[in-house]
Amino acid sequence: MAIDRQDQEAGAKEDPAIFRTAWWQRLAAEASTYELTRLAILRLLGLVYFVAFFSLWAQAPSLIGSHGLLPAAQLLSVQRARLGAEAYWRLPTIFWLASSDGALRGACAVGTALSLAVMCGATNAAIQLALLVLYSSFVHVGQIFYGYGWEIQLIETGFLAVFLCPWTTLAPLPRWRAPKIVIWLLRWLIFRIMLGSALIKLRGDPCWRDLSCLDTHFETQPNPNPLAWWLHHAPHAVHVAGALFNYLAELVAPWFVFGFRRFRHPAGAVLVSFQVALILSGNLSFLNWLTIVPALACFDDSAFGRLLPRSVRGALLERFESLATSRPQSIAANVMAVVVGLLSVGPVVNLVSPDQVMNRSYDPLGLVNTYGAFGSVDRARYEVILEGSDDDSPDGASWREYELPCMPGDVRRRPCVVTPYQHRLGWQMWFVGNGAARGESIEGEPWLVHLVWQLLEGEPWPKSLLSRDPFPRAPPRWIRAGIWRYRFSSSVDRGVWWTRERVGEFLPPVSLGHRGLREYVTAYQWPDADSL
Repeated sequence: MAIDRQDQEAGAKEDPAIFRTAWWQRLAAEASTYELTRLAILRLLGLVYFVAFFSLWAQAPSLIGSHGLLPAAQLLSVQRARLGAEAYWRLPTIFWLASSDGALRGACAVGTALSLAVMCGATNAAIQLALLVLYSSFVHVGQIFYGYGWEIQLIETGFLAVFLCPWTTLAPLPRWRAPKIVIWLLRWLIFRIMLGSALIKLRGDPCWRDLSCLDTHFETQPNPNPLAWWLHHAPHAVHVAGALFNYLAELVAPWFVFGFRRFRHPAGAVLVSFQVALILSGNLSFLNWLTIVPALACFDDSAFGRLLPRSVRGALLERFESLATSRPQSIAANVMAVVVGLLSVGPVVNLVSPDQVMNRSYDPLGLVNTYGAFGSVDRARYEVILEGSDDDSPDGASWREYELPCMPGDVRRRPCVVTPYQHRLGWQMWFVGNGAARGESIEGEPWLVHLVWQLLEGEPWPKSLLSRDPFPRAPPRWIRAGIWRYRFSSSVDRGVWWTRERVGEFLPPVSLGHRGLREYVTAYQWPDADSL
């Protein structure tokens, strides 16, 4: 049976003549098929796309819509005036054609429908290309709210997925073989992701070198979940073991993803297990779900076949071995591999550079990028909390807090489990809290000033981004922002997950009549500032 032959090859039980050939020749000649691998990769990628587009549907109008905090239409208008025709290349997006709220919603709807089709098994290059174009269009106009590393990682993964599929069929198991060169490029992607993350840690923060980063990471990460509380209070030895596992997955395992299956399969198991551990320990958007996608390329059908009933395993794998190779698809995949090779120069130079940077694109389309995560770990958690008051004067006023979904606010509110979804406003507020602790001011966050203005005006758009609006009927007269130091509580027996103390002021009380606020809003010419 096919599975038996592949297992024999894995154990090197072949003609001794094979040992007289070079190792790379034996590796290239390794008999492997990747039909089940392709199926697993595409379905998980479809799930990631679905979550990404669903998130866009729920949040994009309030973030980048016509009345959003950073309107996409305004960005396109400014870039066109500044760059002229070059703007279309520097900012590749379909929203040059139309950037209204209806256009944003329509693109979200199409993307959601296509991602559901992929989850159901549709294996087609045209669908993958459409998903890539739609999502990258949002990323390129999403500005700070879509500037995270996993956005360009999804673009690069989606680009490779286009060439993993045939153009002429939709079936989960097409009649053409999955191109091996694309599988190798997915391994090249996971190699760069993991090694980049390891090197940025070693170069970026001494706590990764003395294995103490996890003593504070679970508390200070952007969006903790309930398990993070328990992990934070685990013994230091557990944190050291976690840091060592991090290096096993990011620094050691990547070197084996290009090897023979007896090395590649265990490496893939380590990579996937590491991402699962990260999923369990926090809410890091769809980053870890997405990172599993190229890690699955470490496994061939001999690995995935073991998950099938023995009664169908042999016949199915034999069928895969008899599949033909599509010449047009192979040519396209090979040309794409050359393009990826050329575009990989920048990311490779960055990897070996002592001035390594994280999550950077080297081409306007974002097809081949450099990655990294948690190059530094915060030792303390600071949150900027918005408060409003409807009293006549801010002096001695009674203040009520705005709350964001799944972010620390009320100390009795349990951390949530939201992965792979992402509340993007909350994530940006996490960055603001870190900046505020370093002395940065609100003037450097135009979107936050815009949020304050909209809340004072009573605009409905930002309220969909909140978990609690303390002024549901009429807007407040005053808004202020304080800086709070948050710590995990020592016990949750009384339902208290956090302790906190106010340590500073980020924004003094302002009203609609505040001169500095009005001048700032007028300068940015946001649509809701027309009345000024």
